[in-house]
Amino acid sequence: MADPLRTLLALCCLALLTVPASAAPLDRAAFAADLCGDGAAQVRGAEGLVQAGGDLAADDLAFAGGLLGALAERRLACPADGALLLDRPGAPEGRDALTGATRPAAEARAPVLGLRQRAAIETARGTVALLTGPDPAARGAGLAVLERRIATVPAAVLDRARDAETDSALKGTTAGLAQAAALSSPDPARRRAAIAAVAASPSGAAQARLAALKSDPAYAADPAFRAALDAGLARVSRAVAVGDGLAVVYNGLSFASILFMAAAGLAIIFGLMGVINLAQGEFIMLGAYATYGVQEAFRRLAPGLLDLYLFAAIPVAFGAVALVGIVVEALILRHLYRRPLMSLLATWAVSLFLVNLVRVTVGTQNLQFVMPAYVSGGVPLYADFVMTWNRLFAIGFAAATLVLTLLILRRTPLGLDVRAVTQNRDMAACLGLPTRRVDRLAFGLGSGLAGLAGVALCPIYSVNPGMGSGFIVDSFMVVVLGGVGSLIGTLVAALGVGGANVLIEPISGAVAAKVIVLVGIILFLQRRPEGLFAVRRRR
Repeated sequence: MADPLRTLLALCCLALLTVPASAAPLDRAAFAADLCGDGAAQVRGAEGLVQAGGDLAADDLAFAGGLLGALAERRLACPADGALLLDRPGAPEGRDALTGATRPAAEARAPVLGLRQRAAIETARGTVALLTGPDPAARGAGLAVLERRIATVPAAVLDRARDAETDSALKGTTAGLAQAAALSSPDPARRRAAIAAVAASPSGAAQARLAALKSDPAYAADPAFRAALDAGLARVSRAVAVGDGLAVVYNGLSFASILFMAAAGLAIIFGLMGVINLAQGEFIMLGAYATYGVQEAFRRLAPGLLDLYLFAAIPVAFGAVALVGIVVEALILRHLYRRPLMSLLATWAVSLFLVNLVRVTVGTQNLQFVMPAYVSGGVPLYADFVMTWNRLFAIGFAAATLVLTLLILRRTPLGLDVRAVTQNRDMAACLGLPTRRVDRLAFGLGSGLAGLAGVALCPIYSVNPGMGSGFIVDSFMVVVLGGVGSLIGTLVAALGVGGANVLIEPISGAVAAKVIVLVGIILFLQRRPEGLFAVRRRR
């Protein structure tokens, strides 16, 4: 029986050893005496609190925070025995820090902080605020104080704050600061573990943080440290390169989706009627202003449903801008179909009229839009690549617009008429098709698509009377490159132009990127004047 008993006792002892020892409570009397002592005692008390802060109970931290705040604000009075907390500097009586009893403060002295003591007290107060702050703002302020003196903050404080933090942004900041502190630790094993932890969450900041360690003396002196750093830096560099590539693809898709929506209506108008509509950019602007009108209507009539205004603005913007397009076609363009230069000048005059009309009636300032939750923020996916909801909304909106436009052109009588007139206008007229009515409806459809582009632009770009001028040149480039009248060609060209702009812009700048893309399109059209996808026509 002795052997089983000894085995049981050994297991119990081992279990007791594995249970972490509870932290020693704060010696409140000694801490108060330190703060009431000379400069060396004050520094000793503040630094001791910082070193033990990761293990102290919350009520001990609150007690210490009250004393530290009173000392910093000159509300701490020190009689011969104990310490008093005053309501204001120079108050005749105060509350005993240990017992809570009210005592006179007539003969108590008020300790004064020097520069060194004030720095130590601020660090201790920052530790207390980080660990016990009632809200993220207070805890963030404490973290900001500790960040300036990170070399004096033990890892246990930052680890405890990180594990207890409920605010995701502050939790990430605390974790990053804890990693930075561990990277400069004198313990080689802790530094290697910190390198692995930083490499496990790759980003541009992590890459810069690890690259800075190459100048550390340990990199040349410690082979294990050098191997860990090289492996971690290689891993982070690969991840950052992949993340940057994903960001380029995503930004290219979002820019291409905007270009496609701006050019889709122009492709229909230009392909069917041969009209170079220089007012297409202003139709985009009208769609954005119609969206703003819907937002303000929701704000006044149904504020509880304000987040849904973007969806409600889709039919409103399409209908309003399509109606404007039909009116322009009926009053101006129908008289100028066989006079391309005059139609170009007429649409330019329409664009100037619309811009100045909006400036006079609404103003020239940028409109302020409420960003619903589904177009605000984003989600980090890999390294520095963040999928933003506003650009994803634009991509999805462009895809839905493409599908609906193809359905209209291929599955409706209007689409059949548009394709027939596009291929051979004279033959379609001889067969009894009302080509003028088809032109008017097609111009309205193309204008309405521009209005939809304005809806998609609201969460991404600044909305003002001159916003349309930035899209008209790119839209014509996309239409000509894709093939006049080809919606699929417009989509492919928008993807190509958008991707090329996003790839070239970081290297040469925005202006040079547009010039390079334009030169490339000109050279391509020299070899293939009909564009990527030529629409079959009979002449």
